[in-house]
Amino acid sequence: MAEAVVKAIAEYIGVPYTGEAVGENYYQVKSGDTLWSIARENGVTVSELKNANNLTTNALSIGQLLYIPKMETEIIETEVYTVKSGDTLYGIANKYNLSVNELKELNNLISNNLSIGQKLNVSKTPADTETTYTVVKGDTLYNIANKFGVSVDNLKVANNLSSNTLSLGQVLKIPSGATNNKLTYTVKKGDTLYSIARTYNTDVNTIKKLNNLSSNSLSIGQTLILPS
Repeated sequence: MAEAVVKAIAEYIGVPYTGEAVGENYYQVKSGDTLWSIARENGVTVSELKNANNLTTNALSIGQLLYIPKMETEIIETEVYTVKSGDTLYGIANKYNLSVNELKELNNLISNNLSIGQKLNVSKTPADTETTYTVVKGDTLYNIANKFGVSVDNLKVANNLSSNTLSLGQVLKIPSGATNNKLTYTVKKGDTLYSIARTYNTDVNTIKKLNNLSSNSLSIGQTLILPS
C-alpha cells in the first residue's frame, strides 16, 4: 500500500520512481534509516524534519514518505576583477576602496603575488555579526588566539579580561581581521574530514587540532581553518 502511494506521488510530480527518493524534496524511508541520519544526509535538523512532516515521535516506518524542507540560501553577488599586466594588490585595493589586507582576506591570499588572468573578488561582503568563539573543555587563551591568528594580549583586550582564566561556555569576541592569514573552508553537503584533508594535502588529525574538534562530525555551512 505504501509503495503504491509513493508511486502515485512520483507519477503526480512527474519524476521516476526509484524506491528511495521521490522528487527533490521527498524521501522514502528504507531499512536502517533514522530521523537523525536522514536529517544529516539532507542538511536539515531533526526538528525541522519533524515539523515539516507533523511527526510527534522519532519512530519511522519502512516505505514512509518524508518531505524534506528546503534550506534558504542567501546568494551574494560579488564583483570580480581580472588581473592584468602591471597590476599590484595595492593598486587594485586602492581602486576598489579596500585595504590590501581586506583584498587578501576576500580571496584567501597568503602572499602578495598575482598572476595575469587571475580572478579577484573585489566587493566587500555585507557587514556580518562579530566573530565569536564559545569556550570548550581544554581551551586556553593561547590555543584560541593561535587558532584565530591573533595574540593573547589582543584577545584579552577585546574581551576586557584581566587574567588568563576561562570558563566553559564563555563567549569570546574575536578581534576583527583575526583570520587574515588563515586558509578557511566552508563545509558542503557530502563533505567529510577525510575528503577535505585529501583535497588540501593534509590529514584529518591536523584539521581536528586546528579547529578543536573532538569528533569527525561536520555541519553544512561550518567554517574550518586549514593549514596554510
